[in-house]
Amino acid sequence: MQNKHCDRNFYRTVLMIAIPIVIQNLISIGLNMADTIMIGKLGVDELAAVGTANRLYFIFSTLCFGIYSGAAVYVSQYWGVRDIKNIRRTFGIDILLGTGMSLFFTALALFFAPQILSLFTRDARVIELGGQYLKIVAISYFFTSMSFAINFNSRAIHQLKVPTIINMLALFINLGLNYVLIFGKFGMPKLGVRGAALATLIARVIEFALMVTFVYSNSEHPLAGKPKELFSFDKEMFRRVLKTSLPVIISEGGWSIGNSVYYIAYGMLGASALAVVQVASTINDLFQSVFFGIGNASAVMIGNELGRREEEKAYSYAVVFLKMTFIVNLVMSVSLFLSEGAVISLYDFDAATNSMLANTITVYAIYMLPKMFTYVLFCGILRSGGDTRFCMMLDLMGVWIIGVPLAFLGVLVLKLPLHLVVAMVFFEEWVKLVFASLRFKSKKWAHTLID
Repeated sequence: MQNKHCDRNFYRTVLMIAIPIVIQNLISIGLNMADTIMIGKLGVDELAAVGTANRLYFIFSTLCFGIYSGAAVYVSQYWGVRDIKNIRRTFGIDILLGTGMSLFFTALALFFAPQILSLFTRDARVIELGGQYLKIVAISYFFTSMSFAINFNSRAIHQLKVPTIINMLALFINLGLNYVLIFGKFGMPKLGVRGAALATLIARVIEFALMVTFVYSNSEHPLAGKPKELFSFDKEMFRRVLKTSLPVIISEGGWSIGNSVYYIAYGMLGASALAVVQVASTINDLFQSVFFGIGNASAVMIGNELGRREEEKAYSYAVVFLKMTFIVNLVMSVSLFLSEGAVISLYDFDAATNSMLANTITVYAIYMLPKMFTYVLFCGILRSGGDTRFCMMLDLMGVWIIGVPLAFLGVLVLKLPLHLVVAMVFFEEWVKLVFASLRFKSKKWAHTLID
């Protein structure tokens, strides 16, 4: 990976940004896995219910990702020239959009939980349990969105140490409260899925309070703006940020809704299929955590260079990040495949469900290569130069023109087992990879967005 622009300082910066993000994701996903194990002890219906209820959170969180990662393109470029005033204004736009998004999804969950859950399953017990969980956990959405906003902007300005510690603390609080409240330990009532939801809510409130304290304990912190500073952006700035962010929001929203539609197809195969996808997705995310670090590091560092108008350097960085992705991909794909036996031993599933889980994990391992290349190209490289419209069109095409039709073709027409349906759905990743690679080589994505 020799490159005239990539010296020791380059790799030091990569590690400084990537490692805290990888740690955050490993802990988050690891504890999510522990959650699924604990909830799985209650039964397949309970696990399917929580997994189904969290489809709404999945859509909400990916829309937040769209808002904040789109705006972070500007924050990264402003940080490249140390423009604190406009960093705070961009953060104010994040707060405004994130608050609106969280309130909308909270209202959906509180007033339409049964209707939302019935889109994914017809099992009355799964819908009842999912509703109990959703109506509690939805109250956490506002606190989650604000913590996300601080987290994303902290990445863009290379200040991740304290947010990472706060994330870790909140996640361990969540895990501990899950154990106490799900199973009724230490004199607490046994609340089942409601206990899992309450644990999440408490942990998210604590996380939000600590994040705000961290930012405002130092008035010189780039995000520590007073309300007048945060909301001093004019219509033109709001329009420019939204012009870049909106395609990302649409892309992430369309992708997350499409992935949730996949769950509708999987749900037609029964509660066991939903439970298996929940487990397989969590395990897959665990092995993909390192790519989240690579993707975020590339987005920040390439964005910084584009802010300085160093287009050649930015492109050189991107080439090195793609080489990293390939090497790590080989290791992670094999590791995921070899984990099947260990994963199955963690759950009290019957033999048929265990077989379904093993086959599904194999499919995830096979498709990790195109999925993670596409992820780094989209979220790390192309978007850092503001090429969000292209990413939006390709993402939507992959999910809605290829993935969704193939999901229902596999379930309703071909009557295939779960793992083959998942394999058909993931074919979209190869198509997106081809077009994203051609776009990268064209260099049409590399733009400086700030004045």
